[in-house]
Amino acid sequence: MYTIGKVSEMYNIPASTLRYYDKEGLFPNLQRSSGIRQFSRNDLESLRIIECLKASGLEITEIKHYFDLCTKGSASYPERRQLFENRKKAVENEIKQLEKTLALLKYKCWYYDKAIEDGNEEGILSMLPDNLPEKIQTLYDNAHDDFNLHENIS
Repeated sequence: MYTIGKVSEMYNIPASTLRYYDKEGLFPNLQRSSGIRQFSRNDLESLRIIECLKASGLEITEIKHYFDLCTKGSASYPERRQLFENRKKAVENEIKQLEKTLALLKYKCWYYDKAIEDGNEEGILSMLPDNLPEKIQTLYDNAHDDFNLHENIS
């Protein structure tokens, strides 16, 4: 069993947040000893799920709905599975967008390093859109793949 202070320290989550989660009913089996919350390993697993769902974009009310579904037993497996499938797709889409963002940032760092080295942008602009160094071309293409065309954007 773990105290709220220990859980707060272990997961770098403020104790006030853990109290809020408890108040919202996200730890339905949380035990207390002399009024002190005692977190079990199951409560810690619930916390991992809460933090995962929260990081995936769910609001506390939606996370509470998930835990309400858990109380319904095996009849709610399909709905719980769908919730995780939906969050997985949302995170995959977010990762894809972040990868595009990172590609553009890396491309622009190269772009300005090259412009500084050359003293101007003429050499870079003459390489656009399809004659960049291979690694940089890949970054450029990844950053611009949603446009389906290449534009000379500096």
